[in-house]
Amino acid sequence: MNIADFLSRSAAGHGLRIAVELGEDALTYSALDALAGRTAAYLTAQGILPGDRVGIMLPNMLEFPVLYYGALRAGAVVVPMNPLLKAREIAHYLKDSGAVLLLAHDGVLGAAVEGKSTADTEVTIVPIAAGSLTELLADHPEPAPAAVGGDEDTAVILYTSGTTGLPKGAELTHTNLARNSEIAARSLFHLTAEDVVLGCLPLFHAFGQAVAMNTAISVGARFTLLPRFEPALALRTVEQRRVTMFAGVPTMYAAMLGAHAQEPGAHDTSTLRLSVSGGASLPVEILHGFEKAFDCPVLEGFGMSETSPVASFNHPDRPRKAGSIGTPIEGVELRLADVADGIGELCVRGHNVMKGYWGRPEATAESVRDGWLHTGDLARVDEEGYYYIVDRKKDLVIRGGYNVYPREIEEVLYEHPAVAEAAVIGLPDEKLGEEVAAAVALRPGASATPEELRDFVRAQVAPYKYPRIVWLVDALPKGATGKILKREIADTRP
Repeated sequence: MNIADFLSRSAAGHGLRIAVELGEDALTYSALDALAGRTAAYLTAQGILPGDRVGIMLPNMLEFPVLYYGALRAGAVVVPMNPLLKAREIAHYLKDSGAVLLLAHDGVLGAAVEGKSTADTEVTIVPIAAGSLTELLADHPEPAPAAVGGDEDTAVILYTSGTTGLPKGAELTHTNLARNSEIAARSLFHLTAEDVVLGCLPLFHAFGQAVAMNTAISVGARFTLLPRFEPALALRTVEQRRVTMFAGVPTMYAAMLGAHAQEPGAHDTSTLRLSVSGGASLPVEILHGFEKAFDCPVLEGFGMSETSPVASFNHPDRPRKAGSIGTPIEGVELRLADVADGIGELCVRGHNVMKGYWGRPEATAESVRDGWLHTGDLARVDEEGYYYIVDRKKDLVIRGGYNVYPREIEEVLYEHPAVAEAAVIGLPDEKLGEEVAAAVALRPGASATPEELRDFVRAQVAPYKYPRIVWLVDALPKGATGKILKREIADTRP
């Protein structure tokens, strides 16, 4: 099984259906398959051999799935790259992966050229402007006849966010990604060719690539892209395209809920039958608010680049539990390690666990032990086998010897009617080691003082848990997927 077979299979059964669309532009499954096949022929003619790494550095555009499936069809290993990366970061990706070719959008050409100039490998830059694939592939009218490689061959190297040190490349096989997407599409989301999936998430990221794009393509569904996430645009697209499934991260849900609150009933979202949340813990208050506002169930799950990415989910045919990441998906096991007071490190074993970190055997051995991936997330499990993420192991705040889990405090802050976003961190303290602190962004038009927010939390948690330090910000720093980046939060108290 090669992931590119998803596309070939859907083209055979749903050739005239729209596969992917962006604005006024669209590609049918037959057209997408033909372009991907010609891309494979082009790459082979360029000397790309099976196993060679090919970087793809594009925003959300029609060319992304063309080049992604084309590279995989040629037997290459795709290295997805954020188009916002700077030259220094590009150089690390290229040198670390040993990429021999970089397919870069012409909007990032300058940074890409500068980045590749310091890489050890020979890199060819191919500028891709919207609609320019015809010219690029002009000498390759005949598609490559069949996909090369698959199964346990490496398909994609996904670089982690690099919260500690330089980003590491999670090496995922065709089996890792194919089984994960197929299980998600059929067992979790019940997707069919009649569905319309909204692609707000960046395709270079595991969530957008595997949970949105690959699942949609695998069943012949219609994949509607947005170049970037904007809450009002997302709601308008749901109405105009008759979207049936939305996949997003918690900040997207909060933003869409906020947009709806400003203009209740402004958009017809009645076609939306399912929403999927991942990437970070979804505050319970936002989950309930979204479901009530849009009359659409939200399935929350857990995953990471190293698990291809889905590991567990609230399954549609079982009771859903707000705040829980659910139970393991088919073929996957979860357990807790080093349990204390009912909380331990979440570990994952199954077909979805990465082959390893590219070129990092020591880091791989540290993370994957006896087949179990140690996630670095602290979790608990209830009597029915539902798991709950308590917090990231590295985010734990130890105040005067007491453990404070930031997510617990954030959940309380989100219950305050004025709060739009909240992040709890630990700040150094001479006497206590760390002090609990919170950065908070308010809803548009809302007002609250740091003292009011502090007292609101103080009334609901143990004395050692509430944040003594609270400050207001316009917005919290976020990564490419909209995930709040705690490592970039600065103490900006007046």
